[in-house]
Amino acid sequence: MHWSRARVHGQIPPKELRAQTVNLVGESVYVFGGCDTKNCFNTLYIFDADTMHWSLPKTFGSIPPPCRAHSSTLVDNKRLYVFGGGDGPHYFNEVYMLDTDTLTWTNPQTTGDRPCRRRAHTTCVYNNCIYVFGGGDGVQALNDTYKLDLADMRWSEVKTTGQIPIARGYHTSNLIKSQFIVYGGSDGHECFSDVHVLDLVTWSWETRKVYGIPPAGRGYHASLLYDSRLFMFGGYDGSTVFDDVYILDLSTCAYLPQITDFQILLRRTEQDGEDYQ
Repeated sequence: MHWSRARVHGQIPPKELRAQTVNLVGESVYVFGGCDTKNCFNTLYIFDADTMHWSLPKTFGSIPPPCRAHSSTLVDNKRLYVFGGGDGPHYFNEVYMLDTDTLTWTNPQTTGDRPCRRRAHTTCVYNNCIYVFGGGDGVQALNDTYKLDLADMRWSEVKTTGQIPIARGYHTSNLIKSQFIVYGGSDGHECFSDVHVLDLVTWSWETRKVYGIPPAGRGYHASLLYDSRLFMFGGYDGSTVFDDVYILDLSTCAYLPQITDFQILLRRTEQDGEDYQ
């Protein structure tokens, strides 16, 4: 397995961009928001994975304010729900929805017990509800859980039981069936490498014992679920920037031997008629 740099073209996002969200919608990758060393953004970039082309399309409607460390949740492979995030000292708890067919933003009104302003949280969608866990409000890290029922846009706090994780932000979460899997993150003082699972049917937390050699504690990493394996890449612990890849086999709750080198084949456009690395 071997890393290779993809040859792309078009209106490429800034190299310094960070704390943005990334969603796969069909064959396209939607990148929204984020920041560089000076500013936060509310721009939308779309990457066509077939043609390897970046675009910066015009969007319409009630566009969210510039933000970073927000969440973006894909529903029905069509609608992107952006929640929270921040811009400098300002934190948000508004919901915005992007229709990916029309590229139109709306700011739907919600009712109920809305979460406090936050960023660096994670979300998932299950049974037509968006679940929000953790993050930080600018004063402290959080470990609460909320859900937004998309049928009536009503917020409610989920009273979870079991081994509730230590408050954290900049963790990752992935959904497999009804299991919401949280890995790592930081509370601003310590970085974690633990694995927690929230059952969205019983609303009970469980801390999983994991075998094998675990990654160093970290936040700001990325994770991707593929069949029963959770791939984790990179991250930061306050002093070290990581570029390693770990694979957690969820069926055995064990880390596979660390991957240090792997290969990705990227398909050219049909006009080119060949694969390249």
